[in-house]
This record gives sequence, C-alpha cells and structure tokens, in this order.
Amino acid sequence: FLRKNTTKTTYTMALSEENPVYSPFFGVMGAAAAIIFSALGAAYGTAKSGTGIAAMSVMRPELIMKSIIPVVMAGIIAIYGLVVAVLIAGSLDEPSKYPLYKGFIHLGAGLAVGFSGLAAGFAIGIVGDAGVRGTAQQPRLFVGMILILIFAEVLGLYGLIVAIYLYTK
Repeated sequence: FLRKNTTKTTYTMALSEENPVYSPFFGVMGAAAAIIFSALGAAYGTAKSGTGIAAMSVMRPELIMKSIIPVVMAGIIAIYGLVVAVLIAGSLDEPSKYPLYKGFIHLGAGLAVGFSGLAAGFAIGIVGDAGVRGTAQQPRLFVGMILILIFAEVLGLYGLIVAIYLYTK
C-alpha cells in the first residue's frame, strides 16, 4: 500500500482521500477502547464487590453464594466489550479496502461500549459493595440491591446497543 517513487526513495502516504493509509488505525483503536474500558469497569466492579463480600463473609458465611451476584454482573460488562471488539476486529481490512468513515464509526462504537461499560462497572462495584454489606445486616435489602444492580447493568447494555447500531452502518 506504500508506493515507492522511482526517482527518489520517498514513500507516499495516501492511497486515496477516502481510503488513507491510516484509516484502519481508528478501527483498531475502537476495538481496543471497547475491550480496555469495559474490562476496566468490570475489574473495578469485581474488586469493589469482592471486598464487600470478603468483609461480609466473616460474620455471615452462609450468604457468600447469595452475595456473588454483583461480581457476576460486573463480569458481564466485560463480555459486552469483548463482543464489540471482536466484531470490529473481524471487519478490519487493508487500507485500500477500509474507508476512513468506517474507521471513525468503529472508533465511535468502541468508545460507546467501552465508556458505558466503565460507568456501569463503577456503579455495580459501589452498589454491590454497599448492598452486600447491608444485606448481611438486614436481609430485606437484598431485593433492593438486585434492582439497583439491574439498573446499573442496563447502562452497559445501552452502550452495547449503540455500538452494534453504529457497527452495522
């Protein structure tokens, strides 16, 4: 995709205005952003909820399996990012066949699912930590914790929907 000038040893960078040589870079950044940011959110949610479970399980070890729900929900956030990253990576192509607008769309899709996954992971971690500790003291808080966790999980799902919609453009 780089053409060598026969009179000099310089290379031209542009294949065409629609398909510049750097257009796949934006698609790669979209795939990377999707998995990196959603995995960061999932890791934070898992760590924050996990510390709450560890603190709670000292006094109430029988509630460990019931309290694992926030950790599972945080892990699902990373799957959203993985799905979008695999979709984007599967459609990457050489620069002559990969237009710049497609690279920008893939970057937007990756950022949409990545940042929404990061926010959802933070919310799940904070709610899961407080909810697990509160449920250990008052079991009636469990249903409320689950409802709030569902609303936090839906934030990541919104990003996945927008990312898939962008990807199909």
